[in-house]
Amino acid sequence: MGYYFQLLRWNKPSGRLILLIPSGWSLWLTPAAPPSLLILGIIILGGLFVSGAGCIANDIWDRKFDKKVIRTKERPLANGKVSLKAAWILLILMLFFSLFIVLSIPQDSRNLCLLLSSLSLPFILLYPSAKRWFQYPQLILSICWGFSVLIPWAASESSLAGGVTLLFCWLATILWTFGFDTVYAMADESEDKVIGLNSSAISLGGKSLKTVSLCYFLTCIFLALAAFKANLGLIYWPFWLITTLGMQREVFLLSSKSKGIKTSGLHFSNQVRLGSLLLLGMVFSKII
Repeated sequence: MGYYFQLLRWNKPSGRLILLIPSGWSLWLTPAAPPSLLILGIIILGGLFVSGAGCIANDIWDRKFDKKVIRTKERPLANGKVSLKAAWILLILMLFFSLFIVLSIPQDSRNLCLLLSSLSLPFILLYPSAKRWFQYPQLILSICWGFSVLIPWAASESSLAGGVTLLFCWLATILWTFGFDTVYAMADESEDKVIGLNSSAISLGGKSLKTVSLCYFLTCIFLALAAFKANLGLIYWPFWLITTLGMQREVFLLSSKSKGIKTSGLHFSNQVRLGSLLLLGMVFSKII
């Protein structure tokens, strides 16, 4: 059973949280915020199942390449602990559970959420192959993450008529995801070059850290504009300021350290903390 949890990445909560955080931003920026417990539960379960499906699809595509990369060679499909047949069965189950979750959304929002979920599925399943044919596969992942903003908003509001607030939350999520996944790709940069895979870290080369810094800066600017339009209270802004400075500090620390699995992993974990801090500010602003 433990190997199946590893295949789903459920043994690594940071990867699940970093998907659910933008969903939280979206829910707490809606006019209906704070969201109901039903909507919160649906979004959390949906995020777990969808991210699990994405991780399995990624490992199925990359099982041969993963054997050649230090960071991924011990993944269950790469080391043979889980069979390809079992992985396909688990992928189908995750997609079925994801569909069940969407169908559990209140009727007023169900059709729109079903449409958005259907639109997201090709990107989720396409992303693992993108590193073979696209110089910036992290952009495909960013689009996947963008649906984690659109679907919760639709579930809560029964429409996508969110105006500037929704647009800027979506853009912030796209940029944040591109930034942290570019850093994550740096850990595999040398090995990806050898085996012929693409990543934004390779394509950007020496401009990688400047690009990540710009992505984080724009993320915070867009979330500030979204929060302003959503009429968040004053209590939000200290959280926003600390996060804005913290993201730039993380980029500075990267420039002073050698690239590697531990460095990229720590950066990833710290982005979870910083994104959570922003969400906490939104929550406090709505309930206090």
